[in-house]
Amino acid sequence: MITRRATINDVARLAGVSIKTVSRVLNSEPHVRPATRDRVLAATDSLNYKPNRSARQLASKLTFVVGMLYDNPNSDYVTDVQYGSLQACREHGYNLLIHPCRADDPDLMGEITDLQHQVDGLILLQPVSDIQSICRYLLEKKVACVRVSQRPFQGFPWISVGDEEAADGMTEHLLDLGHRRIGFIIGHPDHGSSHDRLAGYRSALARHDVAFQDGLVEQGRFDYESGHSCARKLLGLDPRPTAIFASNDPMAMGVLTAAHEMGLDVPGQLSVAGFDDSPLALHAWPPLTTVRQPITEIARLATEVLMQQMRGRSEEAADHRLQASLMCRASTGNPG
Repeated sequence: MITRRATINDVARLAGVSIKTVSRVLNSEPHVRPATRDRVLAATDSLNYKPNRSARQLASKLTFVVGMLYDNPNSDYVTDVQYGSLQACREHGYNLLIHPCRADDPDLMGEITDLQHQVDGLILLQPVSDIQSICRYLLEKKVACVRVSQRPFQGFPWISVGDEEAADGMTEHLLDLGHRRIGFIIGHPDHGSSHDRLAGYRSALARHDVAFQDGLVEQGRFDYESGHSCARKLLGLDPRPTAIFASNDPMAMGVLTAAHEMGLDVPGQLSVAGFDDSPLALHAWPPLTTVRQPITEIARLATEVLMQQMRGRSEEAADHRLQASLMCRASTGNPG
């Protein structure tokens, strides 16, 4: 029984392999037999072996840090993304470096140039992941990178969600309830998901022979304030919409506030729907009908794909597509 802190030598001795093999297993390198990998991992568990991060960095010239860049005012989304990525990072012995930024900042390229030397790979979230100049730069510098985006960029794997199908499904739900004047609030114009959700709204209307009306669509920014101001405009129409579908939950919360301010009963006089299924949705009054995105799963998958890419085992342009689901709650009902 080892009473001192276990070393890599102890793991190698117990597993009956070389120190080099232990190192390859701990770094998730390819070409290790499954039986050998299982013996090494069983030995690390038995000895409660914890690799020395500083020694690993010196030996491998790696930082064992993953960087994540985002520009998103939705704190719930960012929290879920961090949680999912951290789960995967810890399993691989990595730390996660969160780097909030502004996609429209003229110094953003300089930030990324500095950041790339502090990490072994990057995860880009929208809208940063859709900036072509940044993608080209990272590809030229051969930086391991995974993009969370609705749009491909040749050379990098990307994680996407069926946003168009989900928005189509939500609009279909409102149409099935009997709504024909359905207002829509678009998300941030720089996000690919904003365009996909609008496309889903339009496709459902077309399938039901309901004419698309520009006057029922307002441009939001994925934040509460823009949802509130867009809702005031839509609810000032005559006739006003009987339902409003906002492209994310914070904007839908702004719609609920505007409806309450104007004395409108939800869902009796106005149905309200959102997108994301953030914690806000369940605690809203009334609870918000919304689209549940597998945000934690998206981040976890992006991190796993990045780990594979950093070890030379991922497809360059693989599209990993996840599906969203409809959550029907009390904020939607038949038109009054």
